[in-house]
Amino acid sequence: MIVQRYPEPFIAPMRAELSRLGFEELKTPEAVDTAVAAPGTTMVVVNSVCGCAAGKARPGIALALRSGARPDHLGTVFAGADVEATERARGHFAPYPPSSPSIALMKDGKLVYMMERREIENQSADAIATRLQAAFAEHCQ
Repeated sequence: MIVQRYPEPFIAPMRAELSRLGFEELKTPEAVDTAVAAPGTTMVVVNSVCGCAAGKARPGIALALRSGARPDHLGTVFAGADVEATERARGHFAPYPPSSPSIALMKDGKLVYMMERREIENQSADAIATRLQAAFAEHCQ
């Protein structure tokens, strides 16, 4: 399988959108494993260059984190850049197939909520935020 790797200057602004919100960039498989194993709740976002990540997923995530319950930890991998880390993250998301962008909520190392690309691309940022806030209310108490 050929994997497109994006140059860092190209994706830096897209990384920064989540970093500004407090997301830790998980650039290695080991960093992913450490983040996923953290006690409490951890949101892991598979970021990407696509339009639905830029116009829907990242803005929806920002809205969801503004108020109410929220995960204890925030981590992100970038599909097409953090290739090995993204593969490792997706391994934690079984049985869901690879999807970019996607948003996973882990609790004490176990997947408790997943939003796949197919659930992102046809929703507004507000709708994504509402769904994430509901997941946070259920799992981040």
